[in-house]
Order: sequence, then structure tokens, then C-alpha cells
Amino acid sequence: MKHIIILGDGMSDEPLAAYGGKTPLQMANKPHIDWLAKNGQSGLLKTVPESMHPGSEIANMAVLGYDVEKVFEGRGVLEAASMGVELQPGDLGMRCNLICVEDEKIKNHSAGHISNEEAEELIRFLDEKLGTDKIKFYPGVSYRHLLVIKGGVKDFACTPPHDVPGTPFASCLPKAKTEAARKTADLVTDLILKSQELLKNHPVNLKRKAAGKDPGNSVWPWSPGYKPAMPTLKELFGVENSAVISAVDLIHGIGVYAGMKVIHVEGATGLYDTNYEGKAQAAIDALKENDFVYLHIEASDEAGHEGDVELKTKTIEYLDQRVVKYILEETAKMDEDVAIAILPDHPTPCALKTHTRDAVPFTIYKPGAEADAVEVYDEFDPRNGVFGTLQGDEFIRAFLK
Repeated sequence: MKHIIILGDGMSDEPLAAYGGKTPLQMANKPHIDWLAKNGQSGLLKTVPESMHPGSEIANMAVLGYDVEKVFEGRGVLEAASMGVELQPGDLGMRCNLICVEDEKIKNHSAGHISNEEAEELIRFLDEKLGTDKIKFYPGVSYRHLLVIKGGVKDFACTPPHDVPGTPFASCLPKAKTEAARKTADLVTDLILKSQELLKNHPVNLKRKAAGKDPGNSVWPWSPGYKPAMPTLKELFGVENSAVISAVDLIHGIGVYAGMKVIHVEGATGLYDTNYEGKAQAAIDALKENDFVYLHIEASDEAGHEGDVELKTKTIEYLDQRVVKYILEETAKMDEDVAIAILPDHPTPCALKTHTRDAVPFTIYKPGAEADAVEVYDEFDPRNGVFGTLQGDEFIRAFLK
């Protein structure tokens, strides 16, 4: 049997009073996802340990069965792997957002979802002005970039910018946890403040402001760490051949360390306008050559961060109509049975505009397996599923069994 996980990032939510106490999952028209729930077996999965921040990096690694408290080394190092940046011993890697600061407050974490081309110009400009033999900026995708500090010390607190929209940026600057990390924390703060001066009147940002768009007028490094020691999926679970499909460098980086083939799809944006059909086709093609495929769709998470309920509902419907429907149709034609799992990595409630650590609903469909009593896929009905609440590697082992 082959296996595919369809991961709707941030897809689960909380009841919204303005919408009759329903969640976007409950409001969405999603007959194919509901079919999986009705014909599969469901439960809840706790993806974020109490000791850790509910980030996508933590939650996606947990879905894949990693003991994140042991192997996690920060978000930046995962994205470095995706970008082909080989970290050396002592290299401190950090995720480096381009953000929008307005009236001394963090307006958003994405510089208004700045384009790849605009962002690359800004990041290369900063590397030219601020880079040294010990400091290097690497351009990534949209607002997501990489900062590497040679000899940096990771023991300082950083605030993920998507957690604090509307907050004065000065209150969120890095804070050293140890005396040894003070120099690195101060360096990162200095880079943030210098970037704001350098980017303020950059032609890219002047043009964006003239067009009514948010400028990328500050960098925001966070999630520091060193190169992790992660076993592969083959080493952990005996998965011989596997592939990952995503628009997000972070997920690709997890795939690199997990020993997965990384597949890039043209037009995959990480937003509601992503190439759903292209990603679905890539998943089916990958299933023909691999035993396990991890298909990651980011759009619902971004809609949750924006607090846009209608858009989040629409992204779930797009996932159902443009991805799940096709995968169901095509896997039914295959000579070998295909197990399908669908779940988010974490909730991104529209009312909060950030991630929470609540357990997420999942459904596992295996052709020929007896279905449980769950009728629809949402945050509540899967609680009645046969699996109950799982954690650690219990989900992935049940899926691959």
C-alpha cells in the first residue's frame, strides 16, 4: 500500500460567534474531504508539546513522527537546507522575515505578501550593506528569508512576527537568555534597526507605497538554531522512497533532513492563488514513483493569519474541489491501494490571527478498512473517532501500518 498525507496548514479553527458558532471547516462545502471522514477512521492529534511554541516547523515535524523536543534546532536551519545553504559547525541559522512596520508597530509579518522579485532585491541590498564575513542574508520566497551568523550563540528569545501584529516592535526585540548570548542578541537587534533605516526609502518600497501596498521596511530574524541531527523517515519507519510537495521553504527543509525528494511546482505560492491543480498532479505523479508523499498546502494558514474568515473557508473549498477530488479519482485507478490522510498541522484561528497548540482533527482512509462512526470532517466530529487522541509518533505509525 502507498501513502499520501494531505496537510491543510492551519486549517482548523475555533467557533466564530459572528458565523453562528461555526468554524470555517464547518461552513465550507467540502464533500470529498467529508467522504474521507465518513469512509475512514478519525481522531485528534496533539502536534505541539507543552514545552514548545506552536509553530508550523514544530507541528509538521510532529505529524511526520519526529520527537521534536529532541531534534528541533530552529526554523531557519530547516529553510537553509531547502535553499541549499550548507551550515557549518558554529553557524547560527535564523528565519528572517521581511515585515511591515507602521507607526512603530508590526503591521504584518509578510510585508503585504511581497513578491519574490521585490523581496530578493531588498534582501540582496541588505546583504550588500550589512553582510560581512560573519553575517550573510540569503533570499528565499516572498517574505521568508535566511540569516546566517557565524559563531552566533542561540540562547536568546525571539518573537515570531506573525504572533504580534499591532504590537510595538521595540517591545519584541531579541532578549538574551544567557550572558554568552548577549552579543548575538544585540547584533540581531542592530541588524533590525539598521535594516529599517536602509529600507525606508528603497525604490522597491517607494513603489509599493505608491501602489497602496505595504512596504517591506524591516527584517525580523527569529527561531535561531544550528544544523540538526535528524534521522530520515527510512531510518525511523522503514519508508524506502518518499517525496514532499510544498510552496514553503520550511517544509522543503524538513523534507531534506527526512531524506525525502523535494518537488517544486510552478505557480505554488503558499497563498489562496496557489497552483492547486499543479500540486495535486505532482502528488499523483510522485505516488507512482514513491511509497509516501507529503502534500502541504499553506493557504488556509495565511488566511487565518489575516483573520479573513471568508477567505479561509474558500481555501478549504479549494483544497476539497481542486486537490482532494482529483487525488481520490486518480488513486482509485492505481494498481496498488493508496492510504490517504488529511489533517492540519495546528489551528490558526481567525479570531486570534496566530497559531494555537490545540490538538488537530485527522482522518485516515485505507481502502477496504472498516469505517468508524465519524460522519464529517471538522474540529468536533473526529473526537468520536476510533483513534481518540494521539501524540508523538502514534499517528504516523497508525497511518503507515
